Amino acid sequence: MEPSLSATGLDVRHFTHADLPEVRQTLIDVHADALADEMDDPFNQRFPWFVDHWGGHPEFSCVIAFEGDKAVGFAYGAPGSPGREWWRDYLDPAPEKSRTFSYSELAVSPKWRKKGVAERLTRTLMEKRDEDLVVLLVDPEHPRVQALYESWGFRKVGERQPFPDSPVYAVMLAELPLK
Repeated sequence: MEPSLSATGLDVRHFTHADLPEVRQTLIDVHADALADEMDDPFNQRFPWFVDHWGGHPEFSCVIAFEGDKAVGFAYGAPGSPGREWWRDYLDPAPEKSRTFSYSELAVSPKWRKKGVAERLTRTLMEKRDEDLVVLLVDPEHPRVQALYESWGFRKVGERQPFPDSPVYAVMLAELPLK
């Protein structure tokens, strides 16, 4: 009998821009595992470009959860550029606070879903952020994922299609620290 899996038994490690050469393939592999049923989508096949784009940001922040030496999930993002808070277009009035962390990606291997891993990764990534807000995009075709973000304090403020071949995402915003 396999022991029950729990997020508390995982080793969650922080990584930065300087670590990208070391963790790049790990992120790509976990993403491919997490989206195995959707990897025929050309947008999902471009994930290595997104890793390089976000990882190239000098303040890139990433957390990876490990079971032993096997990565089972990750979350990453980077601070938004001051004065370029694109999410403000969805709010009238926009909040006075504007320093924003852009939460770009969260992926958890199927075996580890519904075990608290997504929340642990998210909270670990956000716990030491000094920004006021965090913004993310979520595919509304995954309403349980959107509801999970809402349970952590995010609220939908609009919809956005960042690329012609991407889904139309729900734009979600939360104040930091997360509730």
